[in-house]
Amino acid sequence: MHHGRRRHYRGIGRRWYDRENVLERLERYQRDLEQELADVSDLITRLHAGEQPGEPEPQSV
Repeated sequence: MHHGRRRHYRGIGRRWYDRENVLERLERYQRDLEQELADVSDLITRLHAGEQPGEPEPQSV
């Protein structure tokens, strides 16, 4: 029988769930999501403008 004892694994344990580490991972994930959203928004805008997917963007000087 187990009497409420939990195993504590070394390595991942506290450091993985440390507040600063969790915050850093979440902020990095948020930046990745924001970049992906920007890419999708850009693609939608280009498709509305009549561009074909995969066409190079016009260069402005």
